[in-house]
Amino acid sequence: MTALAAPSLFRPRLRLRRATGRAFQGLCLAAGFVAVLVLVVLLADVVWQGWQFVSWRFLRELPSQLEPETSGIRGALWGTIWLIVLTALISVPAGIGAAIYLEEYARRNRFTGFIQVNIANLAGVPSVVYGLLGLAVFVRWLLGSRGLLAGALTMSLLVLPVIIIATREALVAVPKSIREAAFAVGATRWQCVRDHVLPAALPGIMTGIILALSRAIGETAPLIMLGALTYVPFVPGEWSDKYTVTMGGLWQWLTDVVHSPFSALPIQIYAWASQPDDIFRRLAAAGIIVLLGVLLAMNALAAGIRAWQQRRTAW
Repeated sequence: MTALAAPSLFRPRLRLRRATGRAFQGLCLAAGFVAVLVLVVLLADVVWQGWQFVSWRFLRELPSQLEPETSGIRGALWGTIWLIVLTALISVPAGIGAAIYLEEYARRNRFTGFIQVNIANLAGVPSVVYGLLGLAVFVRWLLGSRGLLAGALTMSLLVLPVIIIATREALVAVPKSIREAAFAVGATRWQCVRDHVLPAALPGIMTGIILALSRAIGETAPLIMLGALTYVPFVPGEWSDKYTVTMGGLWQWLTDVVHSPFSALPIQIYAWASQPDDIFRRLAAAGIIVLLGVLLAMNALAAGIRAWQQRRTAW
């Protein structure tokens, strides 16, 4: 009797649960639609205002306050490229190495637990705090200059927790059977990590790197705290006649690059947007289009590497 009567007790509630599920699905769909609609409207407005200024001349020319019609974004564009390249060179090896140590080598104790909790907390710290830290440590103490290296080190601190967390999650997702199989044939722990675990985790690691560098390329507060310039009448790292194609000349050029004053696309966009004239707001919109282009190109490169690694692993 109990087995026969049990299904009838749940029929009314089953209907209610289905209705609740459909309502929640509709609410989520509406929220997603509104978010996408707002994004499309904002992008359309930016493209409408700034598309007429986007040209090769805009990419080649330096910014000008006196002649905004011929103003360009060359200095800020190259400053952003140098900043992201240096940030990636510093943060990606350090973040992946720290994640490998914490996940594959470190013992599970209170100390490692304390480190993991603090890394998770650092991922949510406001970016302006990292700007203050970079100003105090890198600009006023270690380097003594407001150059590209100080900005890259500060941005590396900003994105390092994100890279570490994403890399650890990707390493955890690798099945333990891969490690056990490698150990069973006599591989050392480093050989297991290098030849088996890292290739399997690389797609997830690349996703974390994309998210981290995407955050870094759009940050403005740390650069403002570091004193990034709003007007740069030169291009950081531009080759000139004083350099020679020798080891000494290349080293001098690289030293001048990392200590060179710089601007970045977010700083230049902020400077233009704060001007009262309508033409500067249109230049800011054009700068946003260029910034989105750089971001999409960087993400496409990382996504291509991730897809290539996935195909290589499948083979």
